[in-house]
Amino acid sequence: MKKILLMNGPNLNMLGIREPGVYGNDTLKDLEAGFCEYARAHGCEVECFQSNHEGDLVDEIHAAHGTYDGIVYNPGAHTHYSYALRDALGSVSTPCVEVHISDVSTREAFRHISVIAPACVAQVKGRGFAGYNDALDILLEGTTERLGEGFEGRYAPGQVIVAGRDLIGE
Repeated sequence: MKKILLMNGPNLNMLGIREPGVYGNDTLKDLEAGFCEYARAHGCEVECFQSNHEGDLVDEIHAAHGTYDGIVYNPGAHTHYSYALRDALGSVSTPCVEVHISDVSTREAFRHISVIAPACVAQVKGRGFAGYNDALDILLEGTTERLGEGFEGRYAPGQVIVAGRDLIGE
């Protein structure tokens, strides 16, 4: 049975309260329950972790090395500036898929840049809670190649970007 770490960063504990027009009315507990059910149906065991503290998230990523087969991670606002989290993901061999409930590429300009994605094997955005299930499917495919720096120029834009797929010019 594959072991998956579901990580959610700052403010995701406020799902259901925070900007329901953007994130919906369902809570983090709802998200975790749905994801765990989907994962179990696909033969996976899930551990859920949420924190508003960068250092706790870094520690959890480090602890994932050798413990989990993959990470599904919504870094929240850390997406756009946390080089500490990017480096933590880069320091472990555990493949990670970055997930966003909303399509961050269509929102405010500061949300268009992800410093986390290059250390991930894929990025899923704008697919609501279903994006977490998409992320698990990508991990179960066995993708281990990371998107890498400058991935935006190599991969076709879209809601789901997976390393090695949909290269521009192919």
